[in-house]
Amino acid sequence: MDGDLTTAGSVVGALVISLLLAALHVAASRIRRLPLVPERVTGSFAGGLAVAYVFLHLLPELAEGNEAIGEALSDVLEPTPLLDLGIFLVALAGFAAFYGLERLARTRAATGQGAREPAGVYWLHLGSFMVYNALITYTMALRLRTGVAFAVLFALAMGLHFVLTDRSLEEHYPRRFPRSGRALLAAALLLGWGLDALFAPTSTVVVALLTALLGGSILLNVFKEELPSTGRSSYGWFLTGLGFYAALLSAVTALGE
Repeated sequence: MDGDLTTAGSVVGALVISLLLAALHVAASRIRRLPLVPERVTGSFAGGLAVAYVFLHLLPELAEGNEAIGEALSDVLEPTPLLDLGIFLVALAGFAAFYGLERLARTRAATGQGAREPAGVYWLHLGSFMVYNALITYTMALRLRTGVAFAVLFALAMGLHFVLTDRSLEEHYPRRFPRSGRALLAAALLLGWGLDALFAPTSTVVVALLTALLGGSILLNVFKEELPSTGRSSYGWFLTGLGFYAALLSAVTALGE
């Protein structure tokens, strides 16, 4: 199932995916409120997909990236146990950075008792998600070249994940986010694609490190948004999403052998 896309083909494919993800960002609030479909159903199903992605694709991808870094640096650095932890330290840094921003947003919101939305905190929080989005599309063309099916499944997981991050940001910033946030997050996706089209990553080490940074951020956001309190979730729909996506990933992996 590995893709045989040319560089130009992968860039065009990445643009199509970026446009679809951007449209999903803009429409996220409507998707969460689909008639006859409770928000806890859409949220829980999307959560199941994202958690399955983390365990069956993201973590193995980090391990593969670690091996790639070891091979790329083998002529320069002596392999050590500490070097073997390098990729996971970067992922941990991404996790910690997003967690710190989330705590800052919640603390400032509690201090203002919801009456104010501090501009500095808002732009810092939104800016971090813009970087997050840009990284997703910056590496999309490379994902398409290394495996079309996995790239499409990754885009599916991220697209539904956006529906839940949209809910979180709207709850934190009910006045600012609907006015500017969705459009800027969508624009960041297209910016990431544009940067890739002009300055495509060529270093295995750089790609692995960017993937690890993105991976740590995804881990935090998945477990923060995709596993909400009982009253806002449905375990049955969570298992449905998890099982559906796990089956898709397993099928693609088996066919790719």
